[in-house]
Amino acid sequence: MTENPFAYFFSCVFVLFSHAAMLVNIFYNGNYDSIKDVIILAVAIAGTDIIYFVAMLFFKQHNFTADFMLLLILNMGVIFQSCFGGVHLSVKHLITCIACLVSCRIGYILTRNHKWIQQQKKYIWLGIGILAVVILTLTGSRSMWIDLGFISIQPSEFMKPLFVLACATSVSEQQNKHKIWKFDIVWENIILFGITAGICLLQWWCRDLGSIPTFAAIYAVGFLMRICYPKAKFSNKTLLIAGGVVLLVMIVGIKFAPQYVRDRLFVDIWSDKSGNGYQQSQALIAIAEGGWFGKGPGKGFLYTVAAHESDIVFASISEEWGLLYAIMTTLVLLAINTIPLINPPRSYYHATMCTGVCAALTVQMALNIFGSCNMIPFTGVTIPFIATGGSSMVASGLMVGMIVASQSPDFQKPKSKNSKKSKKKTNSPKRKKPSGTSDRRRSA
Repeated sequence: MTENPFAYFFSCVFVLFSHAAMLVNIFYNGNYDSIKDVIILAVAIAGTDIIYFVAMLFFKQHNFTADFMLLLILNMGVIFQSCFGGVHLSVKHLITCIACLVSCRIGYILTRNHKWIQQQKKYIWLGIGILAVVILTLTGSRSMWIDLGFISIQPSEFMKPLFVLACATSVSEQQNKHKIWKFDIVWENIILFGITAGICLLQWWCRDLGSIPTFAAIYAVGFLMRICYPKAKFSNKTLLIAGGVVLLVMIVGIKFAPQYVRDRLFVDIWSDKSGNGYQQSQALIAIAEGGWFGKGPGKGFLYTVAAHESDIVFASISEEWGLLYAIMTTLVLLAINTIPLINPPRSYYHATMCTGVCAALTVQMALNIFGSCNMIPFTGVTIPFIATGGSSMVASGLMVGMIVASQSPDFQKPKSKNSKKSKKKTNSPKRKKPSGTSDRRRSA
């Protein structure tokens, strides 16, 4: 149960009011054939809100801020996705959002106890290895998707929360150094670097180079947290070598990148509006036509462009709802990432875990928005919680669950030997006094 029922109640009212304001906008400005479509959408949103409000009461937490912000942005995404091309409830996206909320609870439960998750470190590494094997064997010819017919799964998305945990669980090993030649080596760092290199090579093999910056950001903040760990004492020589390796990898990556990647790096979208610059040029036109307040829900043209609900979803929102709504959506996502700054995590493990999650979500959002606006090469990475994609939703939900866990960690005190002895004494039978004896103090 919540420790502050008044704050909990007003947070519920704030989320309901925000979603209600968007639904009122649809009622007055939306493109729908029947009022029944708006009512169905409103019932689905309000029902999801209320059910999750009640469900959260069964979890004992110190802070529910991340939960409310997650629910706020998820149902904002359902409303957006239900308006592209006309108002109709996007059942598929609603289901993925519910799956995201469930995975958030799972991530919270699994990562609360730092001692328990520390013991599962090898299984985390094994999980990353199993996902890599699955990608190599079951996704087809250099693909990233497993097509099951009724649903498609992207295994690489589940590598993100596992990789965050791999970085977080390695922090405590920074004091266990081994002298090799003139270098102090921590085996955990070598293993993590190997995992990072393997993931980057795997993403290159799958032609999914857009996800590499996300994994690189997770590794970078994890590396910084290891440097700042008490008594870690990284030498300047080690840091210079690490920086040189990163620079070399970037140069080699650009040099040997596939042709379509190099085309995107140097394409002029306005001179190639029907080729590599098609999506970006259409996205910019839609953002400009939407203005600050948008054309109205369901009244845009961008829904006819491929990946309007995923890769260029920021532009789709800007066209129909306006740039103000699109910016507000990104601010909600950034607010989730700033929660660990407002309420600092209770342990260094939880702090490292939070920085990895925030790096992944922020970089992924930035790649989508800046790519849609032609500020960086178009990567095709989706915005968390807003764009479609079941695998991305579930993986992002797990990572938000890690933020929730950092706000309400589980610290179980080890049972001491003295406490066990005291329990044995209390449980031992009391000796009976022989009959006929009396208490001298009472008789006195």
